[in-house]
Amino acid sequence: MKRTYYLFNPGRLSRKDNTLKFTPVDEEGREGQVRYIPIETVDNLFVYGSLDANSALYNFLGKNQVAVHFFDYYEHYTGSFMPKEYLLSGRMQIAQMKYHIRKEKRMNIARSFIQGAAFNMLKNLRYYNNRGKDTIIQIERIESYVPLILTANDIPMLMGIEGNVRQTYYEAFDKIIDGFVMGNRSKMPPSNEVNAMISFVNSMCYALCLDAIHHTQLNPTISYLHEPGERRYSLALDVAEIFKPILADRLIFSMFNRRQIQKSDFDQKLNGCLLKPAAVKKVVQEWEERTKETIKHRTLGRSVSYKHLIKLECYKLTKHMLGIEEYKPLKMWW
Repeated sequence: MKRTYYLFNPGRLSRKDNTLKFTPVDEEGREGQVRYIPIETVDNLFVYGSLDANSALYNFLGKNQVAVHFFDYYEHYTGSFMPKEYLLSGRMQIAQMKYHIRKEKRMNIARSFIQGAAFNMLKNLRYYNNRGKDTIIQIERIESYVPLILTANDIPMLMGIEGNVRQTYYEAFDKIIDGFVMGNRSKMPPSNEVNAMISFVNSMCYALCLDAIHHTQLNPTISYLHEPGERRYSLALDVAEIFKPILADRLIFSMFNRRQIQKSDFDQKLNGCLLKPAAVKKVVQEWEERTKETIKHRTLGRSVSYKHLIKLECYKLTKHMLGIEEYKPLKMWW
Protein backbone atom coordinates (compact mmCIF):
# COMPACT_ATOMS: atom_id res chain seq x y z
CA MET A 1 0.00 0.00 0.00
CA LYS A 2 1.34 3.42 -0.95
CA ARG A 3 1.80 6.16 1.62
CA THR A 4 3.18 9.65 2.11
CA TYR A 5 6.73 10.05 3.44
CA TYR A 6 7.98 13.18 5.21
CA LEU A 7 11.64 14.22 5.04
CA PHE A 8 12.31 16.58 7.95
CA ASN A 9 16.11 16.48 7.99
CA PRO A 10 18.49 17.88 5.36
CA GLY A 11 20.11 15.16 3.30
CA ARG A 12 20.71 13.40 0.00
CA LEU A 13 18.15 11.38 -1.88
CA SER A 14 19.27 8.91 -4.54
CA ARG A 15 18.19 5.76 -6.30
CA LYS A 16 19.46 2.31 -5.43
CA ASP A 17 17.88 -0.24 -7.76
CA ASN A 18 14.10 0.08 -7.14
CA THR A 19 14.60 1.77 -3.80
CA LEU A 20 15.01 5.34 -2.62
CA LYS A 21 18.09 5.91 -0.49
CA PHE A 22 17.92 8.84 1.93
CA THR A 23 21.11 9.90 3.71
CA PRO A 24 20.59 12.58 6.37
CA VAL A 25 23.41 15.13 6.59
CA ASP A 26 23.88 17.58 9.49
CA GLU A 27 25.09 21.17 9.30
CA GLU A 28 28.71 20.03 9.59
CA GLY A 29 28.42 17.56 6.74
CA ARG A 30 28.30 14.44 8.91
CA GLU A 31 26.12 11.66 7.57
CA GLY A 32 23.43 10.02 9.67
CA GLN A 33 21.83 6.60 9.41
CA VAL A 34 20.80 5.73 5.85
CA ARG A 35 17.16 4.87 5.26
CA TYR A 36 15.90 2.79 2.32
CA ILE A 37 12.36 3.23 1.03
CA PRO A 38 10.92 0.81 -1.57
CA ILE A 39 9.59 2.93 -4.44
CA GLU A 40 6.39 0.90 -4.73
CA THR A 41 5.38 2.09 -1.24
CA VAL A 42 5.77 5.80 -2.03
CA ASP A 43 2.83 8.01 -2.99
CA ASN A 44 4.18 11.48 -2.11
CA LEU A 45 7.27 13.00 -0.53
CA PHE A 46 6.94 16.09 1.66
CA VAL A 47 10.32 17.82 2.03
CA TYR A 48 10.92 20.19 4.97
CA GLY A 49 14.71 20.21 5.01
CA SER A 50 17.22 20.96 2.26
CA LEU A 51 17.34 18.08 -0.24
CA ASP A 52 20.24 17.18 -2.51
CA ALA A 53 19.06 15.14 -5.54
CA ASN A 54 19.91 14.91 -9.23
CA SER A 55 17.93 14.68 -12.46
CA ALA A 56 18.29 10.89 -12.59
CA LEU A 57 16.48 10.67 -9.26
CA TYR A 58 13.64 12.90 -10.47
CA ASN A 59 13.34 10.85 -13.65
CA PHE A 60 12.97 7.77 -11.45
CA LEU A 61 10.33 9.49 -9.30
CA GLY A 62 8.45 10.71 -12.38
CA LYS A 63 8.30 7.27 -13.95
CA ASN A 64 6.86 5.91 -10.72
CA GLN A 65 4.29 8.73 -10.40
CA VAL A 66 5.77 10.08 -7.15
CA ALA A 67 5.15 13.77 -6.42
CA VAL A 68 7.53 15.82 -4.25
CA HIS A 69 6.22 18.83 -2.30
CA PHE A 70 8.68 21.41 -0.93
CA PHE A 71 8.40 23.70 2.10
CA ASP A 72 10.76 26.54 2.99
CA TYR A 73 12.40 27.58 6.26
CA TYR A 74 9.18 29.32 7.32
CA GLU A 75 7.21 26.09 6.70
CA HIS A 76 5.41 27.64 3.74
CA TYR A 77 4.64 25.53 0.71
CA THR A 78 6.95 26.68 -2.10
CA GLY A 79 6.28 24.27 -4.97
CA SER A 80 6.08 20.70 -6.20
CA PHE A 81 7.73 18.31 -8.56
CA MET A 82 4.81 16.68 -10.31
CA PRO A 83 5.15 13.61 -12.55
CA LYS A 84 3.99 13.82 -16.13
CA GLU A 85 0.23 14.18 -16.21
CA TYR A 86 -0.43 10.61 -17.19
CA LEU A 87 -4.21 10.91 -16.87
CA LEU A 88 -4.67 14.22 -18.68
CA SER A 89 -6.91 14.09 -21.72
CA GLY A 90 -7.42 16.60 -24.48
CA ARG A 91 -11.19 16.33 -24.10
CA MET A 92 -11.03 17.29 -20.43
CA GLN A 93 -8.67 20.21 -20.98
CA ILE A 94 -10.93 21.63 -23.68
CA ALA A 95 -13.93 21.23 -21.36
CA GLN A 96 -12.06 22.93 -18.51
CA MET A 97 -11.11 25.85 -20.74
CA LYS A 98 -14.70 26.27 -21.95
CA TYR A 99 -15.88 26.54 -18.37
CA HIS A 100 -13.09 29.00 -17.60
CA ILE A 101 -13.49 31.41 -20.52
CA ARG A 102 -17.30 31.52 -20.45
CA LYS A 103 -18.03 33.95 -17.65
CA GLU A 104 -21.27 32.53 -16.27
CA LYS A 105 -20.01 28.94 -16.40
CA ARG A 106 -16.91 30.00 -14.47
CA MET A 107 -18.93 32.03 -12.00
CA ASN A 108 -21.24 29.10 -11.24
CA ILE A 109 -18.29 26.90 -10.27
CA ALA A 110 -16.57 29.69 -8.33
CA ARG A 111 -19.78 30.44 -6.41
CA SER A 112 -20.03 26.75 -5.52
CA PHE A 113 -16.55 26.76 -4.00
CA ILE A 114 -17.41 29.75 -1.80
CA GLN A 115 -20.80 28.32 -0.84
CA GLY A 116 -19.19 25.05 0.21
CA ALA A 117 -16.44 26.82 2.15
CA ALA A 118 -18.89 29.15 3.94
CA PHE A 119 -21.19 26.25 4.85
CA ASN A 120 -18.30 24.28 6.35
CA MET A 121 -17.03 27.31 8.27
CA LEU A 122 -20.51 27.84 9.72
CA LYS A 123 -20.64 24.16 10.63
CA ASN A 124 -17.48 24.60 12.71
CA LEU A 125 -18.74 27.79 14.36
CA ARG A 126 -22.08 26.21 15.28
CA TYR A 127 -20.31 23.16 16.69
CA TYR A 128 -18.29 25.28 19.09
CA ASN A 129 -21.14 27.65 19.85
CA ASN A 130 -23.14 24.63 21.04
CA ARG A 131 -20.23 23.79 23.36
CA GLY A 132 -20.04 27.05 25.23
CA LYS A 133 -17.89 29.13 22.85
CA ASP A 134 -19.82 32.26 21.95
CA THR A 135 -19.49 32.49 18.16
CA ILE A 136 -23.04 33.69 17.49
CA ILE A 137 -21.91 37.13 16.25
CA GLN A 138 -19.63 35.56 13.63
CA ILE A 139 -22.33 33.03 12.66
CA GLU A 140 -24.91 35.73 12.05
CA ARG A 141 -22.51 37.92 10.10
CA ILE A 142 -21.41 35.07 7.81
CA GLU A 143 -25.05 34.09 7.32
CA SER A 144 -25.67 37.64 6.11
CA TYR A 145 -22.82 37.32 3.58
CA VAL A 146 -23.94 33.97 2.12
CA PRO A 147 -26.89 35.34 0.05
CA LEU A 148 -24.50 37.85 -1.53
CA ILE A 149 -22.58 34.98 -3.16
CA LEU A 150 -25.37 34.52 -5.72
CA THR A 151 -25.47 38.26 -6.47
CA ALA A 152 -21.77 38.56 -7.34
CA ASN A 153 -21.39 39.10 -11.08
CA ASP A 154 -17.62 38.85 -11.42
CA ILE A 155 -14.66 37.11 -9.76
CA PRO A 156 -13.25 40.17 -7.93
CA MET A 157 -16.67 40.79 -6.31
CA LEU A 158 -16.93 37.13 -5.35
CA MET A 159 -13.41 37.16 -3.89
CA GLY A 160 -14.39 40.22 -1.87
CA ILE A 161 -17.31 38.34 -0.34
CA GLU A 162 -15.05 35.36 0.33
CA GLY A 163 -12.58 37.68 2.05
CA ASN A 164 -15.31 39.05 4.32
CA VAL A 165 -16.48 35.55 5.20
CA ARG A 166 -12.96 34.39 5.94
CA GLN A 167 -12.06 37.44 8.02
CA THR A 168 -15.23 37.07 10.11
CA TYR A 169 -14.53 33.37 10.56
CA TYR A 170 -10.99 34.08 11.78
CA GLU A 171 -12.38 36.53 14.33
CA ALA A 172 -13.92 33.55 16.12
CA PHE A 173 -10.61 31.72 16.51
CA ASP A 174 -9.76 33.67 19.66
CA LYS A 175 -13.03 32.44 21.18
CA ILE A 176 -12.60 28.83 20.07
CA ILE A 177 -8.91 28.34 20.92
CA ASP A 178 -8.00 28.28 24.61
CA GLY A 179 -4.89 30.09 25.84
CA PHE A 180 -3.75 31.59 22.54
CA VAL A 181 -4.51 34.81 20.68
CA MET A 182 -4.63 34.93 16.90
CA GLY A 183 -5.38 38.60 16.27
CA ASN A 184 -5.21 39.55 12.61
CA ARG A 185 -4.29 36.95 10.00
CA SER A 186 -0.59 37.22 9.13
CA LYS A 187 1.27 34.96 6.74
CA MET A 188 4.75 35.99 5.66
CA PRO A 189 5.92 35.34 8.23
CA PRO A 190 3.22 34.38 10.76
CA SER A 191 3.19 36.75 13.73
CA ASN A 192 2.12 34.28 16.42
CA GLU A 193 1.42 30.64 17.24
CA VAL A 194 -2.10 30.42 15.79
CA ASN A 195 -1.08 32.10 12.54
CA ALA A 196 1.91 29.77 12.28
CA MET A 197 -0.35 26.73 12.64
CA ILE A 198 -2.84 28.06 10.08
CA SER A 199 -0.11 28.68 7.50
CA PHE A 200 1.50 25.30 8.01
CA VAL A 201 -1.66 23.17 8.02
CA ASN A 202 -3.19 25.10 5.09
CA SER A 203 -0.04 24.31 3.10
CA MET A 204 -0.50 20.61 3.75
CA CYS A 205 -4.16 20.85 2.74
CA TYR A 206 -3.21 22.56 -0.51
CA ALA A 207 -0.60 19.90 -1.33
CA LEU A 208 -3.09 17.11 -0.59
CA CYS A 209 -5.66 18.71 -2.92
CA LEU A 210 -3.01 19.04 -5.62
CA ASP A 211 -2.17 15.36 -5.31
CA ALA A 212 -5.85 14.39 -5.60
CA ILE A 213 -6.23 16.50 -8.75
CA HIS A 214 -3.16 14.85 -10.25
CA HIS A 215 -4.88 11.47 -9.95
CA THR A 216 -7.79 12.64 -12.11
CA GLN A 217 -8.03 13.97 -15.66
CA LEU A 218 -8.23 17.57 -14.41
CA ASN A 219 -5.50 20.06 -15.25
CA PRO A 220 -4.45 21.71 -11.95
CA THR A 221 -3.43 24.97 -13.66
CA ILE A 222 -6.96 25.78 -14.95
CA SER A 223 -8.99 27.25 -12.09
CA TYR A 224 -12.23 29.12 -11.52
CA LEU A 225 -12.22 31.04 -8.24
CA HIS A 226 -8.51 31.87 -8.11
CA GLU A 227 -6.87 33.33 -11.18
CA PRO A 228 -4.60 30.88 -13.00
CA GLY A 229 -0.93 31.75 -12.56
CA GLU A 230 2.24 30.72 -14.30
CA ARG A 231 3.84 29.38 -11.13
CA ARG A 232 1.05 27.75 -9.19
CA TYR A 233 -1.52 24.99 -9.46
CA SER A 234 -4.48 27.28 -8.88
CA LEU A 235 -7.21 24.63 -9.10
CA ALA A 236 -5.78 23.15 -5.89
CA LEU A 237 -6.38 26.53 -4.23
CA ASP A 238 -10.02 26.34 -5.35
CA VAL A 239 -10.59 22.84 -4.00
CA ALA A 240 -8.71 23.61 -0.76
CA GLU A 241 -11.28 26.31 0.09
CA ILE A 242 -13.81 23.56 0.78
CA PHE A 243 -11.46 21.34 2.77
CA LYS A 244 -9.59 23.84 4.95
CA PRO A 245 -12.49 24.13 7.44
CA ILE A 246 -12.94 20.35 7.44
CA LEU A 247 -9.32 19.22 7.73
CA ALA A 248 -7.04 22.14 8.61
CA ASP A 249 -9.16 24.19 11.01
CA ARG A 250 -10.59 21.25 12.94
CA LEU A 251 -7.08 19.92 13.47
CA ILE A 252 -5.89 23.34 14.68
CA PHE A 253 -8.75 23.72 17.17
CA SER A 254 -8.28 20.20 18.47
CA MET A 255 -4.50 20.29 18.90
CA PHE A 256 -4.54 23.63 20.73
CA ASN A 257 -7.49 22.84 22.99
CA ARG A 258 -6.24 19.37 23.87
CA ARG A 259 -2.82 20.90 24.62
CA GLN A 260 -1.13 18.70 22.06
CA ILE A 261 0.51 21.93 20.92
CA GLN A 262 1.77 24.45 23.48
CA LYS A 263 3.74 27.70 23.51
CA SER A 264 6.96 25.77 23.99
CA ASP A 265 6.41 24.16 20.57
CA PHE A 266 7.08 27.47 18.81
CA ASP A 267 10.08 29.68 18.15
CA GLN A 268 9.10 33.33 18.51
CA LYS A 269 11.67 35.40 16.65
CA LEU A 270 11.95 39.03 15.61
CA ASN A 271 10.81 38.18 12.08
CA GLY A 272 7.94 35.90 13.02
CA CYS A 273 6.78 32.73 14.72
CA LEU A 274 7.56 29.18 13.60
CA LEU A 275 6.84 25.65 14.74
CA LYS A 276 9.90 23.92 16.14
CA PRO A 277 11.08 20.83 14.20
CA ALA A 278 9.73 18.41 16.84
CA ALA A 279 6.36 20.19 16.74
CA VAL A 280 6.26 19.97 12.94
CA LYS A 281 6.57 16.20 13.23
CA LYS A 282 3.82 16.17 15.85
CA VAL A 283 1.44 18.14 13.63
CA VAL A 284 2.27 16.03 10.57
CA GLN A 285 1.56 12.83 12.49
CA GLU A 286 -1.83 14.17 13.60
CA TRP A 287 -2.54 15.30 10.03
CA GLU A 288 -1.76 11.85 8.66
CA GLU A 289 -4.01 10.16 11.19
CA ARG A 290 -6.90 12.53 10.51
CA THR A 291 -6.76 12.26 6.73
CA LYS A 292 -6.95 8.47 7.12
CA GLU A 293 -10.05 8.62 9.34
CA THR A 294 -13.23 7.41 7.66
CA ILE A 295 -16.85 8.49 7.61
CA LYS A 296 -19.96 6.83 6.19
CA HIS A 297 -20.60 8.40 2.79
CA ARG A 298 -24.28 9.21 2.32
CA THR A 299 -24.31 8.63 -1.44
CA LEU A 300 -21.87 5.75 -1.78
CA GLY A 301 -23.22 3.94 1.26
CA ARG A 302 -19.74 2.96 2.47
CA SER A 303 -16.99 4.38 4.62
CA VAL A 304 -14.39 6.59 2.91
CA SER A 305 -11.36 8.43 4.27
CA TYR A 306 -11.12 12.21 4.43
CA LYS A 307 -8.29 11.97 1.92
CA HIS A 308 -10.55 10.08 -0.48
CA LEU A 309 -13.25 12.72 -0.06
CA ILE A 310 -10.94 15.17 -1.83
CA LYS A 311 -10.53 12.80 -4.75
CA LEU A 312 -14.30 12.33 -4.92
CA GLU A 313 -14.67 16.12 -5.06
CA CYS A 314 -12.35 16.17 -8.08
CA TYR A 315 -14.39 13.45 -9.77
CA LYS A 316 -17.50 15.57 -9.25
CA LEU A 317 -15.75 18.43 -11.03
CA THR A 318 -14.84 16.20 -13.98
CA LYS A 319 -18.47 15.09 -14.32
CA HIS A 320 -19.57 18.72 -14.28
CA MET A 321 -17.08 19.70 -17.00
CA LEU A 322 -18.21 16.82 -19.20
CA GLY A 323 -21.88 17.66 -18.75
CA ILE A 324 -22.69 14.46 -16.85
CA GLU A 325 -23.80 15.88 -13.51
CA GLU A 326 -23.99 19.37 -12.02
CA TYR A 327 -21.27 20.07 -9.48
CA LYS A 328 -22.36 20.52 -5.89
CA PRO A 329 -19.68 21.26 -3.28
CA LEU A 330 -19.08 19.01 -0.31
CA LYS A 331 -20.96 20.24 2.73
CA MET A 332 -20.31 18.57 6.04
CA TRP A 333 -23.18 16.37 7.17
CA TRP A 334 -21.41 14.93 10.19
